[in-house]
Amino acid sequence: MQLSSIHCFPVKGLGGCAMTETPIEARGIAGDRRWMIIDQRNRFVTRREVPAMASLNVTPSRTGLTIRSATESSHAIMPGDEAPLVDARVWRDTVSVRVGNDAADAFLSEALGRPVRLAHQHDSSRRAIDPRYSRPDDHVSLADGFPLLITTMASLDALNDRLAVPVTMARFRSNLVIADAAPWQEDRWRRIRIGAVEMEIARPCSRCIVVTQQPDTGERLEGNEPLATLRAMGRLAADGIMFGQNAIIRRPGTLSIGDRVEVIEEGDSRPAPASR
Repeated sequence: MQLSSIHCFPVKGLGGCAMTETPIEARGIAGDRRWMIIDQRNRFVTRREVPAMASLNVTPSRTGLTIRSATESSHAIMPGDEAPLVDARVWRDTVSVRVGNDAADAFLSEALGRPVRLAHQHDSSRRAIDPRYSRPDDHVSLADGFPLLITTMASLDALNDRLAVPVTMARFRSNLVIADAAPWQEDRWRRIRIGAVEMEIARPCSRCIVVTQQPDTGERLEGNEPLATLRAMGRLAADGIMFGQNAIIRRPGTLSIGDRVEVIEEGDSRPAPASR
């Protein structure tokens, strides 16, 4: 097995970028989901409620990032220590973030049709991973819950064999895509090594309505697919329909396309425990 593609999503919910090589930190891919869009209550905004976010693309730079719509763009500067701090909500978590990119805020508010702000998780901001799956010192970016999302091409192929209209891996917004695995082989991974980077598979990824949206527009042209077919294939668990695996970094390093993937430990897939 080998690593076939790498994807970073600098702003939660917006378009991502493909990479050939990247540092892997405790939070995951360097720069992945360190920004997010928040509303007037300082709550995170995602494509679940604003599908138009899919049409905005992001290019990171050393000083910040550029966000582009079909007709315009806006540059956001990485907030410094002087930028205002606010406590923002990501699901049940409260996260310290910095704001203050007024031009980007205006651009995003117009593009999304509602007043929003762009927020950045600064380096000293720590957001713990669900303790049911992690160690006390594990932490994550502004991702839904875990540092990395891993999928395999074989499982996508197995899904597409059942779909009337095939989908691309872009639907699933995975960080790492692995080639040459068997379909659904990732369900039994407990610990893997990619190149020199080691990671623990925390739990399967429960998928939401975002995977039914066209990756570049947010439209739902195939109704509830591929969720309906995944359900029919038995990919249903206690807390949702599963595709892909969430991972926690155990040995950081650098990943490159083509790196060998080794399974260090196998076992039964971890089920979701009772809700908190």
